[in-house]
Amino acid sequence: MKKYIFAFSFLIISVANLRAADDWGKTGHRVTGEIAEKYLSKKAKKEISKLLDAHSLAFVSNFGDDIKSDAKFDHFGPWHYVNFPFGARYEDSPKSEKGDIIIGINKCITILKDDRSSREDKVFYLKMLVHFMGDLHQPLHIGLAEDKGGNDFQVRWFGEGTNLHTVWDSSILESYQMSYSEISKNADVLSERQLEAIQKGTPLDWMYDSRKLCENIYENTKVGEKLGYEYMYKYMNVLRSQLQKGGIRLAALLNNIYG
Repeated sequence: MKKYIFAFSFLIISVANLRAADDWGKTGHRVTGEIAEKYLSKKAKKEISKLLDAHSLAFVSNFGDDIKSDAKFDHFGPWHYVNFPFGARYEDSPKSEKGDIIIGINKCITILKDDRSSREDKVFYLKMLVHFMGDLHQPLHIGLAEDKGGNDFQVRWFGEGTNLHTVWDSSILESYQMSYSEISKNADVLSERQLEAIQKGTPLDWMYDSRKLCENIYENTKVGEKLGYEYMYKYMNVLRSQLQKGGIRLAALLNNIYG
């Protein structure tokens, strides 16, 4: 009997760890959605409220992960990330026939802009866009195929075995011990010039912004390294900045879509 209990417990822990390695984790995605709300135009807010039945962007921000429990949505899996070698350019690298995060974001935008799209499709792809824009700013989602975006990059977090992807998905944020609303409320105050600089560009440009950070992380992290307070001190504000950029840029896209 004890064997079965142990096996079942191990299975639960394994599934939990697998889920944690998906993206920012629930907190990070909600931060991005919450920050985006602050920068939405009145028209965008109105149209989005209609589609989401008055639910917030933070409320729907984890939809892209929630649907992973349903096999009929498996084909959206590759849309959460993109992998290509360091030093290479996305445009020149082989593309997955199943798509990637850039293709996914552009698909969402196309559906939302098309007046012929059904309401059901618009609701679905709006929720997916909110999620993908969070993923776009998680640096390990713009990673390397050989280690599965850091999932096979083993490290220790406060003495516990884990991987680099999970550290950036959830471990740093969980150790920070603040709710998504607390983190959102304490986002950095930006000047107009800083705000314009963040909003400038396209999803492809923003992908390269995350890519630079990914390369920096690999340069400053070793396989098997013991990570903890020093690592948090070094990267927590960088992580907060990524979440804020994700929210601001999500709002910029939605304002463009809805006028």
